[in-house]
Amino acid sequence: MASQILPLELIDRCIGSRIWVVMKNDREFTGTLLGFDDFVSEFLHHLLSVVGNASSFPIDMVLEDVIEYEITPKGRKSTKLAQTLLNGNNICMLVPGSDGPEQA
Repeated sequence: MASQILPLELIDRCIGSRIWVVMKNDREFTGTLLGFDDFVSEFLHHLLSVVGNASSFPIDMVLEDVIEYEITPKGRKSTKLAQTLLNGNNICMLVPGSDGPEQA
């Protein structure tokens, strides 16, 4: 039988690794995951499991050695950043172990 990994466990295992974060707007980020708001997320997970919608909750993330990709009318623009804090309300998708759209 295959083992199951909960979403927060997977994100926790990605700390220190490269991750590609796709946002709801026209931005994407790649970087090394330094951490996420585990306490807030665990609280929300418990709260939402009681309410009945445990699958969707925001997870704020801190990345370092970041490249921000923005889609503009003139094409894709990339900007290097030392660190960034991403608001979990705007995160659409996480791709662990990826260097982003240039690798895809």
